[in-house]
Amino acid sequence: MSNLQFETTVNELIKLDAPVAMGTGSDLPRWQRKAMENRERGLAPSPSNNRKTPSRGATKTPSRRRNSKLTPSKTPPAKKTGKTPGREPLKQHQGGDRFIPNRALMDYDLSHFKLTQGDQPTFDDEMHEADEVTTYNASAIKDHLGDHKDAKILTFKQRAPKAQEGYSNNLKVLYSSTQDRPKKPTSRFIPQTAERILDAPELHDDFYLNLMSWSSKNILSIALGNAVYLWNANSGEIDHLFQLESPGDYISSVQWLQDTDCLAVGNSMGQVLLWDVSKPKCLRCMAGHPARVGSLAWNSYILSSGGRAGNIHHHDVRIADHLVASIEGHTQEVCGMAWSPDFKYIATGGNDNVLNIWDSTRALAGSEPLYSLAQHQAAVKAISWCPWQPNVLGSGGGTADRTIRFWNAQSGLCMKTTDAKSQVSGILWSREHKELITGHGFAQNQLTIWKYVTMERICDLKGHTSRVLAMCLSPDGTTVVSAGADETLRFWNCFAHLKKTKKPSTSSRSSEPSKALITRTIR
Repeated sequence: MSNLQFETTVNELIKLDAPVAMGTGSDLPRWQRKAMENRERGLAPSPSNNRKTPSRGATKTPSRRRNSKLTPSKTPPAKKTGKTPGREPLKQHQGGDRFIPNRALMDYDLSHFKLTQGDQPTFDDEMHEADEVTTYNASAIKDHLGDHKDAKILTFKQRAPKAQEGYSNNLKVLYSSTQDRPKKPTSRFIPQTAERILDAPELHDDFYLNLMSWSSKNILSIALGNAVYLWNANSGEIDHLFQLESPGDYISSVQWLQDTDCLAVGNSMGQVLLWDVSKPKCLRCMAGHPARVGSLAWNSYILSSGGRAGNIHHHDVRIADHLVASIEGHTQEVCGMAWSPDFKYIATGGNDNVLNIWDSTRALAGSEPLYSLAQHQAAVKAISWCPWQPNVLGSGGGTADRTIRFWNAQSGLCMKTTDAKSQVSGILWSREHKELITGHGFAQNQLTIWKYVTMERICDLKGHTSRVLAMCLSPDGTTVVSAGADETLRFWNCFAHLKKTKKPSTSSRSSEPSKALITRTIR
């Protein structure tokens, strides 16, 4: 009987398809106990617990077994097959020594559907046309899955609420900033070279004079020494209007009366001459200034003139007694003068670094200025009114100042100041673009185009070898002519019209006489 018990014990020890009895309780290994606990909880076993057991029939002597636990360092590494668990059935081994997961607890169909089709919504035709409700096609999902107790279908009855006004999605901003988008041009194309150059010999190099004016009939008048010349921009013809008798005298200013052939000319003897260039004939000579007349400005039939002594005269050219008002506005020479587009204000600048603003009533009455502004630190020659904001005035200072300032004529306040880095000799506003152009002296002698009101520098037009003395704008507002101390006139096509969708009519084409300026010939 004892022999039979011994054989039974030996057979149980050498059988490897059953757990080795440890003590009297026959405890199961940890991985089997873990699997049983997962089954009780209804969870699938972890792949890490799926350990291999020795195959049936293998023999192992008790003397070689010291511990039922295998050392981790002796455990062979698992082979990487590259296959995702659950996509292919596990290979079944013979015998019951390998753990097989319970597939009843794992819904492969539901998982596969969510991975492949679960995120693709299908829209109902009627709801799509109404554009009110977005739903998932529940019938298609049920046909694919069947009536599964764990299958859940998410249905959106209404659209998501719209974001509040002003809400910014940071993720969208971050995503959009990394996208490559075509950059819009920052500005239109502006030619950097003059399209035409004319010689201007004996042009007086004097910062305080105004020697050039462009009429509405497209005729440019220029004072060269003691003579006045006319250049017809339509035909390119040059006419000599007149010349002073005394060689020591010279022309100090010229200014056209709007929409007429009348040209006002100031000379070094303190006289103001009126010429009809169509005849040509001198209509009258108006005296009154003790010294040269350096600036002129028209207000309909009222001609305002500024002299070297600092006085300002207003002439009514219709009557014999032409002097209607006289103002002592400056202590030194008046070098800049301009009426506003609506003729409500007149601004004057002098060599005393003062900018004065009168309203029309005060100016013609000879009273004190409305505002006397002394912020500039040098002579104020560059004066120009904004064409689309009649109450805005732009002014520029000389070498010691080098600033561009914008003023409100109603309040007398300085709205903005910009450092131009060089002497400012002239300011012109574009009628079509929100821009202005300024003429400068040392060191680059350039014309600069600015963006209004930010005063961002758009470009510099270089070509003059000496300082810019005067600038004029063509009647159509596209071309700027600059007169330099290098005795040249340069024409810049810097304010070209923007292209429009509608074609201009034949009448509008014939009413643009300055089209002859758009040439590429450089002399």
